[in-house]
Amino acid sequence: MKNKKMITIILKKLKELYPEKIKQRDPYKVLIETILSQRTKDENTKKASKKLFSKYDTIEKIANAQEKDLEKLIKCVGFYRVKAKRIKKISKILINKYDGKVPKNLKELLKLPGVGRKTANCVLVYGFNEDAIPVDTHVHRVANRIGLVNTKTPEETEKTLRKIIPRDYWKEVNKLFVEFGKNICKPTNPKHEKCPIKKFCKYVENLEV
Repeated sequence: MKNKKMITIILKKLKELYPEKIKQRDPYKVLIETILSQRTKDENTKKASKKLFSKYDTIEKIANAQEKDLEKLIKCVGFYRVKAKRIKKISKILINKYDGKVPKNLKELLKLPGVGRKTANCVLVYGFNEDAIPVDTHVHRVANRIGLVNTKTPEETEKTLRKIIPRDYWKEVNKLFVEFGKNICKPTNPKHEKCPIKKFCKYVENLEV
């Protein structure tokens, strides 16, 4: 595991590579899009989200929509029938229990059906600008590969990252690691020649042994 000084250097280098600031968005749309994104390619998530919100642009309209109509709009995502039922149910709960607002609270978010820690943390970061670390497959893989953590599950990864990463960087971890994981630190054939943190990377060290 890296020390905190080295971790800060790694994060600073990734910020130089991906300097774009996080854009705050509607918490409800973040919640629904993150649910749609589960086990689905990014391009399909964007396509489904665009279709869904083009026809049903409010929480009330989604809550009152027919499941079959929702299914047609999001059919390009994985498990679209399950997700159609879920987003309708969540929308109704938010209207009935939270006055149509997404709760700004991890504990309450986790009470919503099908919402796990990654989804809840995404809502906190991208919807409310709260300090949290959403851990998806990219974050989990990259953090383990470069040697920040040695964990088996995304939940363990989040717990460890919260301990070792300075809180000032929490909000940015997901964005930085996702971009890095997609473009340079790929699952196969990572681009070592373009990597700004390879001298800190456990994976590269093992290759050179």
